[in-house]
Amino acid sequence: MHVGAADVATILGARKFESEVAMSTGIPGVATGLAWTPVGGDILFVEAARTPGNGKLILTGQLGDVMKESAQAALSLVKSRADSLGIAAELLDKSDIHVHVPAGATPKDGPSAGVAMYMALTSLLTGKTVRSDTAMTGEISLRGLVLPVGGIKEKVVAAAGAGITRVMLPARNRRDYDDIPANARDKLEFIWLEKVEDAMREGLDP
Repeated sequence: MHVGAADVATILGARKFESEVAMSTGIPGVATGLAWTPVGGDILFVEAARTPGNGKLILTGQLGDVMKESAQAALSLVKSRADSLGIAAELLDKSDIHVHVPAGATPKDGPSAGVAMYMALTSLLTGKTVRSDTAMTGEISLRGLVLPVGGIKEKVVAAAGAGITRVMLPARNRRDYDDIPANARDKLEFIWLEKVEDAMREGLDP
């Protein structure tokens, strides 16, 4: 018996889980990241919200220590560039920032969500939305550099499978491009990032 792609839904039934892309709402404070897991790549949302407070950073979503440090670094970078971003210092001083990564039952760790966290925070505090067709990965430094990360092939394949059409990757990961299957490469526009300003220019809606 031959089983084709059209037969899969009939045999397996309806999808048990909705793609996270469907959760994208196009509101400020949400960015789509790319993650590596032991069973392949995945996409994840980074959500940021602001409440009245005194500058505290709240992190939820079962984040590991390295991922928590990435969020702290992203917020420090935003604060250090508040003037150039047009963010009032009083806004940061009188607000608590909550960063949440949904799918809280799944442990998450590693530095590669740094770019997505920076973009979510910048989006939240400037009121500009992140492009919903774009996913990203990359570690960030306190100087605003985008540093290379692992799992590029798996992450890009996951992005293509989820309906993403643009991916922002560290420029120093260009060497991984040839490892990406052609059927995934052909579906995507690649943006290579040297620094966080590149991500803002390419990733925020006009």
